[in-house]
Amino acid sequence: MRTEEAVRLVAAARDDDELFGGDAPERRYRELVAALHPDRLGRADPQTRADASDAFVRVTTRWRSRGITVLRGYRCGRPAYSGDLADLYDVGADRLLKLPRDPHDNDLMAREERALRTLAERGDPRWLPYVPRLVDSFAHRDTTTGAHRRITVLATAPGLRSLVEVKRAYPDGLDPRDVAWMWRRLLVALGLAHRAGVVHGAVLPPHVLVEPDAHGVVLVDWCFSAEPGGLVPAMVPGHEDWYPPEVPDRHPCGPGTDIFLATRCMTWLMGRHAPRELLTFAQGCRQRFLRARPDDAWRLLRELDEVLHRLYGPRTFRPFTLNP
Repeated sequence: MRTEEAVRLVAAARDDDELFGGDAPERRYRELVAALHPDRLGRADPQTRADASDAFVRVTTRWRSRGITVLRGYRCGRPAYSGDLADLYDVGADRLLKLPRDPHDNDLMAREERALRTLAERGDPRWLPYVPRLVDSFAHRDTTTGAHRRITVLATAPGLRSLVEVKRAYPDGLDPRDVAWMWRRLLVALGLAHRAGVVHGAVLPPHVLVEPDAHGVVLVDWCFSAEPGGLVPAMVPGHEDWYPPEVPDRHPCGPGTDIFLATRCMTWLMGRHAPRELLTFAQGCRQRFLRARPDDAWRLLRELDEVLHRLYGPRTFRPFTLNP
């Protein structure tokens, strides 16, 4: 693009869409900056230099205030969420683009991609809403640093809240009757995964999302997943003391690894409100050695239902409120 053409385009643009174009705004931005940059105007006449300088400032200022990056057609503004190793951007249609902050975590991003593909291929369709749906995946090269990052786009239900938010809303502990539906649905998500041959490896409060009104649960962040008998690749910083011994000891994991972590989440939510019967049930799920723990989430769900029936009688829908 010639300098004079760039100056005219900037002067004529009425908004950002006209200035940067709709299809490839990053490429248009780079073309404008290259054409208007002061270093390129060595022998230009004073008026051209002044016009180009004004246009250059306008382009760079508008781009910074725009705060949007386009990655393979997905428009990313400010991160909607920041996870353990990636930022997530709302790209519309209930989809989130997941961009790792460190290229060294590409292997973990690849683990999540494999896990979600496996669940979609092998999992029972009835229970797939309990996990994110992989919509797209691709590699992106950072034009500034040259680093390559593995990116995924995930479909998610709206209105989800993490167990961290639930605990923040009920710091003294949650009524066990409310925890009951979260526990049951979390075991369904684990039953789906384990029968498909996937261990989640990081069933922690930030990764368990609930839909308060509809009593839905979605288990997210499969970056730490493994096959049964494999190794959980890493521990989530700040949660090292949540894990069963086989993870820090670098021993093989199994379905009981997830069951241990899920149980810890539930007892953490109940706090001092946990009844003795549920604490006894939880103790059996958190045995020190993997071989001593339950390894079938579906069977464990039936056992949990028996305990809940003895405590509270037949199941009834109990509205759950979580303020914004």
